[in-house]
Amino acid sequence: MFSYEQLEKYNETDVEIYRYVINNMDRVGYMSIRELAHELHVSTSTILRFCLKNGFEGYRDFKRALKSEQQLTTYEPKSDVSELAHFFAKTNSSAYERKLMPALTYLRRATLVIFVGIGSSGSLARYAARCFTNAGKVAFGLEDSNYPVNAFEIHDTVVFALSESGETPELIALVQHFQQRRCAVLSITNQSQSTLAKLSDWNFSYQLAHQRINGNYNITTQVPVVYVIETLAKRL
Repeated sequence: MFSYEQLEKYNETDVEIYRYVINNMDRVGYMSIRELAHELHVSTSTILRFCLKNGFEGYRDFKRALKSEQQLTTYEPKSDVSELAHFFAKTNSSAYERKLMPALTYLRRATLVIFVGIGSSGSLARYAARCFTNAGKVAFGLEDSNYPVNAFEIHDTVVFALSESGETPELIALVQHFQQRRCAVLSITNQSQSTLAKLSDWNFSYQLAHQRINGNYNITTQVPVVYVIETLAKRL
């Protein structure tokens, strides 16, 4: 129902509507437009614009498609995996493959791929570098924002930045240093409107709910990051 081309055009309100819909598909399919607007604290015209933005003729058409999608589902996903279920459903599509093609063009031409990330994304950067090395591409995982960029031979180098928030100051500064040396920058973030996403030559945003617990520690799932990295490595 929701393609990557559509998700990338979402504003903050659209993202909130999207998340509510996929987490409450069994309810939304039977709600009136006024009831949905009331639940989300938005106007009915906002809901209608969301429907039109996603290619539906109106709210009735949107609900019809929602019910059809539910009928194709053989089980009811639990709340903590419902978004992932929809993410994986979207990856089995030509839209997903088209989304990856520009990144693959950069990566196939590169003589070196430098994966960068801070914190848990730093661990993913190391994993991504190993995946690409296994696939035959020279790659390096970097999680130290103070690493001397001049140590790298930059010719035909692609920098691949990983960040759930896309707002980590140290990572953004590191990316800007690489950009000053004319490196192409690819990124995977959770939000398409983040600073890192906007700085990048190519960005993949997976648009899942941001989660923090236990003293504000980030536990937002990183499963989409691993999946996209592995997909790109296999397509090289």
